[in-house]
Amino acid sequence: MPRLDAEVTPDLGDAVVPDPAVEIEVELLLEAVFRRYQQDFRRYARSSLRRRLLQAASRFDCASISELQGRVLRDPRLFGDLMQYLTVQVSEMFRDPPYFRALREQVLPHLATYPFLKVWVAGCSMGEEVWSLLVLLREEGLLDRTVLYATDINPVALEAARAGIYSNDRMPGFSRSYLAAGGRGSLSDHYRSAYGHARFDPALAAQVVFSDHSLATDAVFSETHFVSCRNVLIYFERPLQDRALGLFAESLVHGGFLGLGNRESLRFSAHASAFADFDRGQRIYRRR
Repeated sequence: MPRLDAEVTPDLGDAVVPDPAVEIEVELLLEAVFRRYQQDFRRYARSSLRRRLLQAASRFDCASISELQGRVLRDPRLFGDLMQYLTVQVSEMFRDPPYFRALREQVLPHLATYPFLKVWVAGCSMGEEVWSLLVLLREEGLLDRTVLYATDINPVALEAARAGIYSNDRMPGFSRSYLAAGGRGSLSDHYRSAYGHARFDPALAAQVVFSDHSLATDAVFSETHFVSCRNVLIYFERPLQDRALGLFAESLVHGGFLGLGNRESLRFSAHASAFADFDRGQRIYRRR
């Protein structure tokens, strides 16, 4: 798959050469989805999509991707189910704690100099990163003057992100990462647990805008001071990576910050010159 640099090495490859017929089926299904539902996955990494579409065909009792295409075109409800395969919904709270510690100790002191803040979490998935940032902003005294935009193309994921409810069995891991990221108290200070689930304090999200937004087709919607888009670009082909990075560059104020995943980088991007390294190890960059 085309990559931002040699460090972007997701496990997206297949062990065998793909069947040419399957490749054609994938291309046709993605084109059909774009024409029917205006969701554009045509520049997503093929190997990952191929594998997930084959899984979806099996799950929906289709003998081939072509059969799946026919059913999806005629059944919008099935397309809603297929979205769970077309998008990757894997995350954790305070994932990669050193990244969040760097935000707390290095980035937020700069952002605190602004009278108000706009933060964009692009590809927010089920909301783990959103709630992590909200906790961080609260503990650093910046929450009340921050508007946070949480965007994704998957409506099911957006609703889960909005709810801020996670299984109790995930909370010990979230708590360990929170402390490793420099948490100032206990993560449980920010949620209540009942009936096997933890619900984060809704007051944290009082100024959060959850919205559908596609990095493949949509434009910039606001000027922002910090954009976090982590572990999303690895699923894009190079042209779509560059499109997304161009949106971030256009959105950010001069001196604003961009955070990427630890297997992503700006090197060799068409927009590399728009940014300076701020913390290269944690993939944090600053708008020139």
